[in-house]
Amino acid sequence: MAASAELRTSLEERHRVRSWLLDGLSEQSQQHQGPHAVTGPEHKRHAWWKVMCLTGVDYFSTLGYQPGIAALAAGLLSPIATLVLVALTLLGALPVYRRVAGESPHGEGSIAMLEKLLSFWKGKLFVLVLLGFAATDFLITITLSAADATAHIVENPHVPASLHGHEVAITLALLALLGGIFLRGFTEAIGVAVGLVVVYLALNTVVVGVSLWHIAMAPSLVTDWTSALSASHGSIAGMVVVSLLVFPKLALGLSGFETGVAVMPHIEGDPGDTEEAPEGRIRGARRLLTTAAVIMSVFLITSSFVTTLLIPHRQFEPGGQAAGRALAYLAHGYLGNTFGTVYDLSTIGILWFAGASALAGMLNLIPRYLPRYGMAPQWARAVRPLVLVLMSVAFLVTWIFKADVNAQGGAYATGVLVLITSASVAVTLSLRRRGQLRLAVAFAAVTLVFVYTTIDNVVERPDGVKIASCFIAAILAVSLISRISRSFELRITDVSLDDTAQIFISDCARRSIRIVANSPDARDAAEYRDKLHQTLRDHSLPDARDVIFVEVTVTDPSDFETRLSVHGQVMHGQYRVLCLESSSVSNALAALLLTIRDETGVVPHIYFEWTEGNPVTNFLRFLLFGAGEIAPVTREVLRRAVKRPTKRPHVHVG
Repeated sequence: MAASAELRTSLEERHRVRSWLLDGLSEQSQQHQGPHAVTGPEHKRHAWWKVMCLTGVDYFSTLGYQPGIAALAAGLLSPIATLVLVALTLLGALPVYRRVAGESPHGEGSIAMLEKLLSFWKGKLFVLVLLGFAATDFLITITLSAADATAHIVENPHVPASLHGHEVAITLALLALLGGIFLRGFTEAIGVAVGLVVVYLALNTVVVGVSLWHIAMAPSLVTDWTSALSASHGSIAGMVVVSLLVFPKLALGLSGFETGVAVMPHIEGDPGDTEEAPEGRIRGARRLLTTAAVIMSVFLITSSFVTTLLIPHRQFEPGGQAAGRALAYLAHGYLGNTFGTVYDLSTIGILWFAGASALAGMLNLIPRYLPRYGMAPQWARAVRPLVLVLMSVAFLVTWIFKADVNAQGGAYATGVLVLITSASVAVTLSLRRRGQLRLAVAFAAVTLVFVYTTIDNVVERPDGVKIASCFIAAILAVSLISRISRSFELRITDVSLDDTAQIFISDCARRSIRIVANSPDARDAAEYRDKLHQTLRDHSLPDARDVIFVEVTVTDPSDFETRLSVHGQVMHGQYRVLCLESSSVSNALAALLLTIRDETGVVPHIYFEWTEGNPVTNFLRFLLFGAGEIAPVTREVLRRAVKRPTKRPHVHVG
């Protein structure tokens, strides 16, 4: 008895853990409906400015290192080069993503816009490659930001020297804490983000304000800087040209736009919003993007100006006190170590939590694509299991790169730039398709700038492409394995019968329902007559009164989940035919049979011919083209969907 009680307790604990992990995931119906048969509860949405803080922990956190990057790349030209970055932000990236927000309001991002350009397997593979770059961007955002937070911890003058050399352990602890917050819930993540962003921006305002006051009190700093600029670069035109050439090195200041679109489903819209037309959500997302871009632009310009004028250039170099922490250097220098430590803590907090926006973006993107393609298990739609998987990958990346910020910078920049470039291409093609040629030309010019920036970054830091290729290869491998392992799932999300089809089925249900699978060819009277005679002869059926033909037209075999609309037709005045379209013949037939069973209470029979040819070749045809070995696959789909043989439709092959 004691052993039995322990077993029950163990099973109950497992059930509780499973329920907790899959909280928010709509369980697949035990009927034949697909995974969307039961709609999950609506998740809580938040005001746009709160969601802006979530994306802002990534975007705004670049202030922790962007001024130093600009100083190393452009030297005295840092403020001018930053002006070029701001101009491209406000006139390029921002307009691009405002349009992306309007065309993908459910958070699919620019990937969804490009998905429409290619059909069948080409489109799916293209999306998987883009998801590989997105994974590179988002995952490296998580690991790089945590590693940078660790660097700020160990470089603070009040931190014991004993922490040096333990950067990997500290970074892993920060990642574990980040994952723990998301395991608790998304609302908690929003609350933490709001607090961190408000405090961080307030402290930066103080640091920049005090620095500007010191410059105002010493006007010679400005005159010395302008004189040095004129001596080094001559004309303003020459300065702009050099700034454009060094712009690719500053491109990390553009991070955050893709995540701003990816988290759109969490934005609260208008009361009258629908999922088909969420106008309030789109308006909120555009406010989010614009407000974040304007705030960041002001800070980028002012921070690059004060750091260039007030910090000796040697301090920006590796080993210098301002390396990767220029504003922190000013905070300690002008406001004292106490304020500087508070600033460091704020910087550490926002850098640590910068991965939250990337994690939120992945938690929205992955369930929208991979499970729908059949390229991820059903539990990938649930938040908590996905958090555990993603954080495990983040742990692995941190261990491989030993929490080194510089080692991950190339991959981060590559992911950011590829996504922005793809978004620019998507918007340009969308405008061209709509006939808005002038706008299309303008966005094409923006696209060329991003293409140049991406190519320059790849040439200078090819390790970024190598790392991204590893992510792409991993996604392709996992997707292929998942698609094969799930190939026999019943993946029809809904079945609807028109009036004619219902009349056919209701009439036969009074006696027996016999479905004959027919591959449509000429569809003349002879085709149906010969098929009917062959079926009656092969299966020794008494008559043709209860025979209904069914014909499935394969649409896009790369789709995994589809809806079925069944239309009844009377061909040549005497043959009843059910016509439907699907990505898979076998899945469509299995779903139709189960719908007939459920609506009539009669278990139907279906009759096939054996498929000619090699079984292996036919199975590959089923996987790639939705046809192939139809009869045995239909039976296998039914077997997996219905456990009780007496409730399972009968499959006959002759």
